[in-house]
Amino acid sequence: MDIEKIKSFLTTAGVNLLLGIIILIVGFFLIHWLVKFLRRSKAFTKLDPSLQSFFVNTIKLILAVIVVLSAANVIGVPLTSVLTIFASAGVAISLGMQGALGNLVGGLTLLILKPIKTGEYVKIGEYRGIVKNIGAFYTEIKTLDNSLISLPNSNLTNTAIVNYSREGISRIEASFTVSYNSNIDKVREVLLEMARKCDYVLEDPSPWVLITKCTETGIIVLVRAWGKAEDWGNVYYYLLEQGKRALDAAGIKVPYQQMDVHLQKD
Repeated sequence: MDIEKIKSFLTTAGVNLLLGIIILIVGFFLIHWLVKFLRRSKAFTKLDPSLQSFFVNTIKLILAVIVVLSAANVIGVPLTSVLTIFASAGVAISLGMQGALGNLVGGLTLLILKPIKTGEYVKIGEYRGIVKNIGAFYTEIKTLDNSLISLPNSNLTNTAIVNYSREGISRIEASFTVSYNSNIDKVREVLLEMARKCDYVLEDPSPWVLITKCTETGIIVLVRAWGKAEDWGNVYYYLLEQGKRALDAAGIKVPYQQMDVHLQKD
């Protein structure tokens, strides 16, 4: 075996390997710099925050693939072989990641149809909160108790979404049960006065009180008030707490489920 040929091969292979590593390092550095520059550009900042996140992730992925293919080509790996491996791996991965692909399609659907946007106050299923981020696979919701919940995008496209922010203001309701012996006019007066004292309740539309149902235990009275979407929690919990306090202060009884037993003597 010719020693000179082996040395020449190792030298060439070593130089190619070094160049490939340099391409990887420089390439990923440039990707990082380009994304940083893109985020600061005026045209990019005008985009919807949801689109910004999606475009950044997509661009990073495409550029990363280009850098890896370029490095593999310099090292001496045939691009046809690399592409074949990528294609085969893509088929295998797609079969094993159908849920992830469903989330990706769901993310695109959310970005195109825009039923929700970043910063809006929404209710999705059992969760209620502010949309923090709409990613390629998951949407993040910050709830009223300051928890961050990641919801799969595929679920969002198949679930009813209540958007409180889209119209600017929301109607907030709280119900109370009062005794049949209560003076309804007084109940209405007490609850209306209570609702109007809340700083978060809007004067227009003004709050109002109505009877919704008569049950075995008492009369259900509903307080309806309007507030800004982001103040939904403040209004709702104010109505519940202060409504109970106001009824107690006015001497209006809030009944509880009970059974009355009457004894009759012969």
